[in-house]
Parts: sequence; C-alpha cells; structure tokens
Amino acid sequence: MNFEKVVFAFFVVLALTLNFGFFIGDFENPTHHHEFELFAAIVVSLIATVVKFGDRSQMGAVLLATSLVADLQLILAAGVWAMAAYVGDTGMTPEIMASVVSLSGGALLANIVSVILLIAETIVVRR
Repeated sequence: MNFEKVVFAFFVVLALTLNFGFFIGDFENPTHHHEFELFAAIVVSLIATVVKFGDRSQMGAVLLATSLVADLQLILAAGVWAMAAYVGDTGMTPEIMASVVSLSGGALLANIVSVILLIAETIVVRR
C-alpha cells in the first residue's frame, strides 16, 4: 500500500465531506451552517490542493483544477460571509446566507468531480 496515495485520497475525501456538512441544511438559515465548518472545509481543501501539486500527469492536472475551483468558491463564500457579518450594515440576511451556501455548493460539485476522477483513476490502475 502506498502511504502517499492514502494521504492524497484522505484529504480529497475529507474536503468533500466537510464541504457537504457545511452545505446541508436550510439555504437561508444561518444556524444550519456553522462558520467553523466552512473554515475547516477551506483549510482541508487547501491542503488537498497542495497534495495534488506533485502529480504531473494529465489526470493530475484535472484533479488540481477541480481543487482550485473548490478553493476559489469556498474562499469567496467566506469572503461574502465576512463582508456581511463584519463590514456591511445589514448583517447576515437570508439572501446573503443563500449566496454563501450556493458558493459552497459549487465547491461541493467540484469536490464530487474530484472524487469521481480519483475513483476512476484507481479503477484503471487496478486493471
């Protein structure tokens, strides 16, 4: 068993599950989406991106691209949340929370694509 591949798969799947945990819940209800869960999803997604830098194959390039998309959308979601909570006058409204959750949903889709590619690559290598 290749320990490097285990760590790689661990962070890819953990990024997906943390993002899913943040995404699930009523879109407009801030109590269903905890800011620390979003923070954890960002941190793990960034770690997964760094881990993907070592692969020089075409599949590695696509995996890195999906990870960069997820990172960008999660960081934008955190930025929208921070602007609403600490800079704006209105605070966290249902519309802003829906935007934050929608951005994390885009990141979730990118993470799902990444896991599907990881599974496909694993199946091809085994044969």
